[in-house]
Amino acid sequence: MFRIDRRYFYNFDWILLFMLIGICGMALMNLYSASYPPSPWGIPPYIKQCYLFLLGISGVLFILFFDYKELHFWNYPFYIFIVLLLLFVLFAGNSAGGAQRWVNLGLFKLQPSELAKLSLVVTLASYYSRKEKAEGYGIRDMVTPVLLTLLPFLLILKQPDLGTALMLGIIFVSMTLFAKVRWQTLGLGAVLGSGAGVFAWFYLLKDYQKRRIETLLNPAKDPMGQGYQILQSKIAVGSGGVSGKGYLEGTQGHLHFLPERHTDFAFAVWGEEWGFVGSVLFLGLYFCMLLWGLYVAMSARDRFGVFLSFGVVMLIFWQAVINLLMILGFLPVVGIPLPLVSYGGSSLLTTLLGLGILMNVRMRRFQVGQNVEKMKQ
Repeated sequence: MFRIDRRYFYNFDWILLFMLIGICGMALMNLYSASYPPSPWGIPPYIKQCYLFLLGISGVLFILFFDYKELHFWNYPFYIFIVLLLLFVLFAGNSAGGAQRWVNLGLFKLQPSELAKLSLVVTLASYYSRKEKAEGYGIRDMVTPVLLTLLPFLLILKQPDLGTALMLGIIFVSMTLFAKVRWQTLGLGAVLGSGAGVFAWFYLLKDYQKRRIETLLNPAKDPMGQGYQILQSKIAVGSGGVSGKGYLEGTQGHLHFLPERHTDFAFAVWGEEWGFVGSVLFLGLYFCMLLWGLYVAMSARDRFGVFLSFGVVMLIFWQAVINLLMILGFLPVVGIPLPLVSYGGSSLLTTLLGLGILMNVRMRRFQVGQNVEKMKQ
């Protein structure tokens, strides 16, 4: 299983690694500021995040030793393991804030629903790469991927964790459209999706989840309740102006007006302290990393590598977009973190493992061409 070849080092994706280190460095700076002044008890969040970053980098190095094509074999065992973890969480997981989502591992609390996102990416990539349909996927072809998405979706929704459950649906839609579906299938999916949305509003969503959506339309209606987070976040970002208030000089975060400032609203702290210019520079580097991920997908030499890379990019992209729109008040607060930036061990590890898969695909892009040359000889 371990294959050492000097060409792997020559083809290593240094560009992605440097962008990753740059983003994580800025994220740790921001996390230090978001948790400043440090609490006199317990380990500060930025210290924990450093430990988890090192753990994640170790996971990336481990992934690089394996050929990503072996995930064809391991994707279903991994999928089953994640489903079992989700079932375990429902019956014996740790609870907080009215939700039961975590498994206590000592150093940090593992959230299996985060790993479920990456598991779904690998599973759908394996399915679509194995079963290629030049004319597009029909209704019967979609039964398997729909069921593979629906099972973890329902288990995560039960926790309850609406934001993460919706992310599974978004990943499914993104990868399915990329795979190409027939117009009849797309139309039926749109009708069923609309019906499911109406059903969810009346029968599945809890009252507080409905209030979050209603608050989006008029956050000033309940400024001390459901609208408080959105209003304070917009104040923090807006008060940063062009150049920001300066590092460690933000008032909304340090005076505790901004809730969840080191998790879901971490970027609001950055916007307040570094302003418009700093935000553009940070987001420029962030989305350059995602564009490079798309380049990795397009330069992959096999169908599985293409879908795998594309799925990882979509996993990070949509979480980033939803989190940023949530901070700016364009989407309701659904608890989706900004990958690599928000504090959270499970999110950080999942994102790093996904980027490790991207590096793996890029590092082995020469293999298919090499095999073709051997066959010609």
